[in-house]
This record gives sequence, C-alpha cells and structure tokens, in this order.
Amino acid sequence: MVCNAKNGSVKIGDTSMDFVYGGSGEKKLIILPGLSEGITTLKGKAIFLLYPYRKYFDRFTVYMFSRKKDMPKGYSIQEMAADQAAALTALGIDKACVLGVSQGGMIAQYLAIDYSELVEKLVIAVSAPRVNEIVREYVSGKIETAQAGDHKTLMIDTMERSYSQEYLRKYRWLYPVLGNIGKPKSYDRFLVNANAILEFDVYDKLGSIACTTLIIAGEDDKIVGVQASKEMHERIPGSELYIYPGLGHAAFDEAKDFNERVFEFFD
Repeated sequence: MVCNAKNGSVKIGDTSMDFVYGGSGEKKLIILPGLSEGITTLKGKAIFLLYPYRKYFDRFTVYMFSRKKDMPKGYSIQEMAADQAAALTALGIDKACVLGVSQGGMIAQYLAIDYSELVEKLVIAVSAPRVNEIVREYVSGKIETAQAGDHKTLMIDTMERSYSQEYLRKYRWLYPVLGNIGKPKSYDRFLVNANAILEFDVYDKLGSIACTTLIIAGEDDKIVGVQASKEMHERIPGSELYIYPGLGHAAFDEAKDFNERVFEFFD
C-alpha cells in the first residue's frame, strides 16, 4: 500500500477537477496523463496510480490530475492548460515540476508557454508539438471507433500501437476480456479530448519555453512518431532529448528506468 496516497477535488469555475496526491516532499510534481483519461478519470484511484512513485515521496509531493469534469464541445488544449493553472493556484501551488505524457505533454507545453511562472522544470514524454500525419490518422481512428461504441477494438488497437512486440506477446491473452474492462457509460469525454488533439499546434511558440526541459521519446512510437520529439528538441531552447531504443508510445510504462530518469532530472 502507498503511504499517504489520497484522492482530491478542486473547484474550477462551475465544475471541478479530480486529482490524486501523495508524499511529503518539499518539491511539487504535477503529472498530466494522456488521452486514456477521457475513458476513465482518476477519481478514487490514488493508491493504484501513485504506487509507482512511492520511493520518491520523501523528496516530492506528487499530484496527478484528470481534466475537469464538465468539458464543453470545442474545449481546446490551451483551455485545458488554463484550467490546470487555475487548479494549481487554487491548491496553493505556485511552482512545480511538470511531467506531461502524450496528450498531457501537449497540455504541459501550453502550461509552460502561457503560465511559465508555475513551471520550474518540464518533462514532455511521448508527445508532439502539433498534429502530424501519424497523430491525425491515429486520433481520427479512435474517434470513429469510440463513436461506434466498439470498446474492445479501441483498447486492443491502443495496446498494439503503444507497446513493444516483446511486451505484447506476454499480454495478448487478455484481449478477449478487454471489451468488458473500463467501458464508460458515454464516450463524450473521450471525444472532447480527442478532438482537442486534432486542433493542437504550438510549434511556432516553443521558443518561448524558458524552463529546463527534458523530452523523452520511444524510437518506434506509432502514435505520435519519434520525429515529433525531435521537433520539440530543436525548438525548445536548451532542451535535452532522450530516445528509448526499441520502445514505442508506452515507453513511460515499459522502460524500467523511466521514473528514475524523470525524478533525477527534477531533483
């Protein structure tokens, strides 16, 4: 069990934003998850979600955020970043290290651009600065599958595109039950998140990111492509780039040293 793992909620306008948090360290770490957050929020999952970070709880207080509960159609990633900044301010967090994964990395980029005073250091993992052909094809397919209510295909395709073949050989036996796990009552939330990605583009603004930045990529990423990380590295002044050979979009989950690499950078 994770010591000091808790669930929380913060008011954002006329709605609220769920989060989980744990640790007692002086440094604050904000984790922004990817598109899968649109299928199931973080509510009530503190122990499960924070378990991988428990060894860092003496140096960090770790927060992981959902998007806000009520997301209007047309809700943009820039607006998501604005709401995230409002949540941090409401919680009294005036400076934090930020880890954004996939779509969370897109929100993190806007957070560092529009609210630079809040971001001490930044890690952007398996993300992109704009919609490229790989992103557009993947997200458009997810939208079509979600609209059809085909949860099994949605989950299996995500697995197949995210993980290495070595990993998939161990877990493909679970595919027959994936259609029954975590299926939401509605895909409305997922669709708002997905459509926001299709409109995302901060490529020309990356030069204004002033905080120390680490970009992490998977060499075989089939969801955003490794070139997307190289573009961010070229545009963000003084940024570092690390590419995991042989891994894809789920490098943050598969790479055994991912968390250690992130926390050493922040610490």
